[in-house]
Amino acid sequence: MQPTATVLVYSDDANTREQVRLAVGRRPAADAPSVEYLECATLPAVIAALDAGGIDACVLDGEATPAGGMGVCRQIKDEIFDCPPVLLLIGRRQDAWLATWSRADAVTAHPVDPVALADGLAGLLRERTAQHAG
Repeated sequence: MQPTATVLVYSDDANTREQVRLAVGRRPAADAPSVEYLECATLPAVIAALDAGGIDACVLDGEATPAGGMGVCRQIKDEIFDCPPVLLLIGRRQDAWLATWSRADAVTAHPVDPVALADGLAGLLRERTAQHAG
């Protein structure tokens, strides 16, 4: 049986969360695990989910309000032990330097590019699986 990864998707916008789910689908790549989604619309929900454990990767909306994904990323990288890898959705190419500041593991454009998002998430899940296998 293939392993399943849990992906936390954070955005205050339900449409953005849906775009992420639809873009990635059940499996982001043939050699990546299948995914289940945990959707969060608020920062407290993100923190509670990460504290509970079992999250393999996060997709954070850099344009979310009131807590933007970049700030959320930086906070969870500081506060969560063995923080899962984070893919950050950014609305402007100029925000790439902020993504670096936030310590995101991968970045892709918002609105969602399905191929780039699936590729980026698959890479993070492969790395996470390899880290926890050894």
